[in-house]
This record gives sequence, structure tokens and C-alpha cells, in this order.
Amino acid sequence: MTDRDRQPEDTTAPSGEPVVSKPYIMPDDPEPGSVELLQKEAAEARDRMLRTLAEMENLRKRTAKEVADSKLYGITGFARDVLDIADNLQRALDAVPAEARAAADPGLTALIEGVELTERSLLSALEKHGVKKLDPQGQKFDPNFHQAMYEVPDASVPSGTVVQVMQAGYTIGERVLRPALVGVAKGGAKPAPAANSNEVN
Repeated sequence: MTDRDRQPEDTTAPSGEPVVSKPYIMPDDPEPGSVELLQKEAAEARDRMLRTLAEMENLRKRTAKEVADSKLYGITGFARDVLDIADNLQRALDAVPAEARAAADPGLTALIEGVELTERSLLSALEKHGVKKLDPQGQKFDPNFHQAMYEVPDASVPSGTVVQVMQAGYTIGERVLRPALVGVAKGGAKPAPAANSNEVN
């Protein structure tokens, strides 16, 4: 039998009326309390979403801070190693007495100037990468940046003032890379107290 031989199907009911699909039957009424249950689930889902968003924001901030810190403080180990070179250059300059500098021949003068230039260049390169030299001479002793090696009896300056620097200190960013080794004045005049802003004149 071919498609041409087939008779079209009768889409009318035996009585001659068109076929009507079954009517849509409404589901049973929702169970009592199901609206409250759905509202509670929606509130819990919203709370979880807000917590997840807050955690992601905190993670983003923490990651950004870690990246910034790694850029700034990533060279800490290398910078500590280079400080020995800076110290040796300073020792080389300190080894030449002032009288010898004044009476030096042109060859020695050129050597001293070359060492000074090398030291300045090294300090400039370190500073470009966030490493700064501390020069606490004449400042008040600060245990966060200085390490006291000894006390010097000196009545001409207030007690607790740095009067000698044995080894320069360095900072990197806001952190101490190496504290300055210093000698601190002892027995001088007491430092002047800070003015109290609450006093009435």
C-alpha cells in the first residue's frame, strides 16, 4: 500500500462533531504553610547568596593586597644581600682619613670619587625599588627603627638621643629591612615634654 492509497484519517467524532481536547485540571490547592515554607527557602537562598558575594569581595580585596605586597616586598631577600655591598662602600670611604683626602694625589681623589659615585648609584637604585636608608643621627631613639648598642655619657643633648650611628638602617615600604645600630646619649637633659593641648591658657 502506498501513500496515495491511504485514506485520510477522520478527525471528527462519530457523531460528526469536532474532537475537543481534555480540559485543564487545576492542581490541588497548595498545602497549608507551603507559601511560608517557600518564602523561608527564598530568604535562606538570598542570605547564602549575599554571604557568598561578601566572601568573594573579601577574597578579591585580600588577593589585591597580597599582589601589592608581593610587588613591594618581593625583593626583600635580595635587598638584604645588597646592603652588605652598601656597607662595604661606606667602610671604604670611612677608611680614608680627612687629612689624606685633602692631601691626596689625583689618582686617589679619582678613586674616592668613584667609590662615592658607586655608593650613590647603589642607594639610588635601592630607593627606586622602595628601599630607603635611615640616618638617625641626632634623632630621638625609636626602638622600631633603631637598635641601641651602647650608651654614651653626653650632657649636651637630651637623654635618649642618637649620638652615634655604627651601621645605617634601611626600610622597605613601611617595614624595617634592617634596624640602624646606634649609640644613645645618657645622662643629658630630659627631653621636653609634649605640650598638652587640653591645658587652658
